[in-house]
Amino acid sequence: MLFRTLFFISILFSLSPAFSQNDSTMIRKLFDEALIRGKSYDDLRSLCKGIGARLSGSTQAQMAVEWGKRKMETYGFDKIYLQPVMVPHWERGNKEVAWIQSSSGEVVPIDILALGGSIGTNGMLKAEVVEFKSLDDLKKASKASVQGKIVFLNQAMNPADIVTFTAYGGCYGIRGHGAVEGAKLGAVGVVIRSLALPEDHFPHTGSMYYEEGISKIPAGALSTISSNELSKALEKGKVTLIMEMDCRDFPDEPSFNVMGELTGSEKPNEIITIGGHLDSWDAGEGAHDDGAGIVHCLEALRILKTTGIKPKHTIRVVFFMNEENGNKGGHAYATWAKKENQKQIAAVESDRGGFSPDGFECDGNPSYVQLIKGFASLLKPYDLHHFEAGYGGVDISPLKSAYEGIPLFGFVPDSQRYFDFHHAASDVFERVNKRELELGCASMAAFVYLLDKSLE
Repeated sequence: MLFRTLFFISILFSLSPAFSQNDSTMIRKLFDEALIRGKSYDDLRSLCKGIGARLSGSTQAQMAVEWGKRKMETYGFDKIYLQPVMVPHWERGNKEVAWIQSSSGEVVPIDILALGGSIGTNGMLKAEVVEFKSLDDLKKASKASVQGKIVFLNQAMNPADIVTFTAYGGCYGIRGHGAVEGAKLGAVGVVIRSLALPEDHFPHTGSMYYEEGISKIPAGALSTISSNELSKALEKGKVTLIMEMDCRDFPDEPSFNVMGELTGSEKPNEIITIGGHLDSWDAGEGAHDDGAGIVHCLEALRILKTTGIKPKHTIRVVFFMNEENGNKGGHAYATWAKKENQKQIAAVESDRGGFSPDGFECDGNPSYVQLIKGFASLLKPYDLHHFEAGYGGVDISPLKSAYEGIPLFGFVPDSQRYFDFHHAASDVFERVNKRELELGCASMAAFVYLLDKSLE
């Protein structure tokens, strides 16, 4: 442990803060390649339209693995290989249906998606609804008020939060833990308000969890409009929810992380990992989450190679499998790298959508934050201004346990529209702006170029 700490400290104190006019010229060249001769938009189209949604364990996910390997081969990366990983296999089954029924007997259809990992309803589930505004309110409820009913968790994302990821985090608990807390009080099912800001008819799915020893109950997400309709109906009196979901679990399936490299010219055994996750939820096409992140990193490596840059360290792009419902790919990668005695010196992830780039965040020693702040003057002409402490990403997070002191960096695009599409059927290729995607790719290439030069 002491050796690892000293290793990263040695890197830290040998950071190169000075850049030259040649670096400014090279960054301009990287942006020109992305904006004038870029491949990113066509690559994203082929992933989204040629394959579509890529839920772990599905045939589409396997096709995406083959797509990723083929793309890396086409671009002539130095090394390309697949890393085996076992992933969960959950299927939605037949399309979910739901209705609300008032005390007068009137029935109104509503929008619903099963949450990822939920059990099915085993036919039609029909029960009275009880509403709570937060997970804490549910936890405080009496068992008598919940027993035999369907819990409705109607907590909206806070529109006052400027950073929408903060608003998302503030109500994540209703999705992740709502079924467990409802089951503890005898609920027969749970539905939540989608974790989304716009008012529309798109329900947003996402992972939920069960606990050993607690009864499993079905869990679904309602669109924001349907959530409003249900809440208003409850204000008038008793409401019954009728729902049917056909989802189920299957045994784990073999899959792969897809990896490609540009070999370092000076320190080939020291690795900077960049990547995003290849899997997606089964609603939509996984365009912003995380097709854009995959393309950001693929295109960044292509740009570096095409412009003739010879990185000092090996730059490895990883298309991680299974971020959405288990992060098996991220854990497998960190375990494999450590077992192989690889020197992982930094990692960068893109998993926040394909919107206009703002900058990068650092999860690491404050000196690394100061390092990327030093990139600001070179990147300011490209409207990159956010270089702060923050979060790296889910896929690369296991590297923190395997490599003490390793800095993790996260690409930060504008967040305002991300939760319009996140985990919903609206997350399709057409929702990604070509120029914004290209700017993100160029930003990733420029950041990796500067990071490689700065780490000795």
